[in-house]
Amino acid sequence: MDDVFRNDTVDQPIAGRQVFAAVIASCLGWALDLFDLFVILFVAPVVGRLFFPSTNSMLSLAAVYASFAVTLLMRPLGSAIFGSFADQHGRKRAMIVSVVGVGLSTAAFGLLPTVAQVGVIAPILFLVLRLVQGVFVGGVVASTHTIGTETVSLKYRGAVSGFVGGGGAGLGALLASLVYLATSAVFPDAQFEVWGWRCMFFAGIVSSILGVFVFNTLEESPIWAAQAEEKRKAALTGGKEETASKSPLRVLFSGKYRSILFVNLLLTVGGGSGYYLTSGYLPTFLKVVNHTPNSTAGLVLMISSVAVVLASTGAGHLSTLIGRKRSFIWLGVARLICFPLLYIAMARTESIAMIGLCAVLLSALGSASYAPILIFLNERFPTAIRASGTGLSWNIGFAIGGMMPTVVSLVAHNPTELPSVLAVSLIAVSVLFLIGAFVVPETLGRLDRQN
Repeated sequence: MDDVFRNDTVDQPIAGRQVFAAVIASCLGWALDLFDLFVILFVAPVVGRLFFPSTNSMLSLAAVYASFAVTLLMRPLGSAIFGSFADQHGRKRAMIVSVVGVGLSTAAFGLLPTVAQVGVIAPILFLVLRLVQGVFVGGVVASTHTIGTETVSLKYRGAVSGFVGGGGAGLGALLASLVYLATSAVFPDAQFEVWGWRCMFFAGIVSSILGVFVFNTLEESPIWAAQAEEKRKAALTGGKEETASKSPLRVLFSGKYRSILFVNLLLTVGGGSGYYLTSGYLPTFLKVVNHTPNSTAGLVLMISSVAVVLASTGAGHLSTLIGRKRSFIWLGVARLICFPLLYIAMARTESIAMIGLCAVLLSALGSASYAPILIFLNERFPTAIRASGTGLSWNIGFAIGGMMPTVVSLVAHNPTELPSVLAVSLIAVSVLFLIGAFVVPETLGRLDRQN
């Protein structure tokens, strides 16, 4: 590997170590963030019984997914707060604060009393913590989804987009799978409902420790740093002081960028829905439909996570080779055809190998289809509002998409109806994704022209 790389947007070459650190930090930050979110998906049936008890298991499950959706609904607020901070004061500082906040709020879930212990106060405390966690999660997106792509050169941006957006999700799920396997082994069967689920949440403290240790040594985005220097000089000369001081959110919600933000949602809602109905729903599907043992489900999900990293990075790079728009179209067609077929096949087989294959393909395609979205959003906004625009576009879309598991759990009156309800839902959101793919413009290379 060369010692230096040239970013097409800044004049000076960038050290290879800085590029590598920025990409890894972006991916790790998003992975740790999603690890904390995935924990609840792995313990959803247990949490449902302990915090949202009901005579109907599907209602308890729906309540857990509703609490997951509550977190997602707070993410746009987090993006507004931390995205504006990242645009004005740098990506690095926003990343550290938000990642540490997610880790600490996740660990706090392990301390919560259950309904059996304190009654109705338990679910209220649970939901309050979910709201707090959601704000910090939104901040992670605003910082991690910009610093990596802003540091690398044009030819690597698509791959980095997939590696951070989809690959980070895969790594987060992989970490959650490993913790799930470990806690299930240490606290088998009934013991898991007493201490196992708590230990899974306690693992969130690792995110905070790694966040401080890793991100504190990270260098700032060269594109943002170059613009900050221009603003400083402009302020000294009085040339562009007024423009430099404008709030990123005010600019973002002006006429021009407001319409861009709304069009972006076609892709992010479709992509987020597809993701949460595949990777997000698979832990539950394996348990309540296929009745897969914990150890086997954990292994299947680990393999799926590895497939997600590879597929997402490849799909992201594909968008550099053939363009963002064409990639979205082809991936959207693949989603529309394969999603329903895979879920139906998975429900009808008792073969562990076949179940595993369907799960791997669902996870890989679910993440690969939105892999180019990260760099696409970066290319839609200038540097001054990029963290805010990317964060809000991503988080509003994925917040709406994150409500889909709750909708599916409510519509399916029992586990036998889940495969058909999932198939229909995925067809609908894939159509929305395809509409977005045909409507949005090609953005390849525009990061360099919107500085």
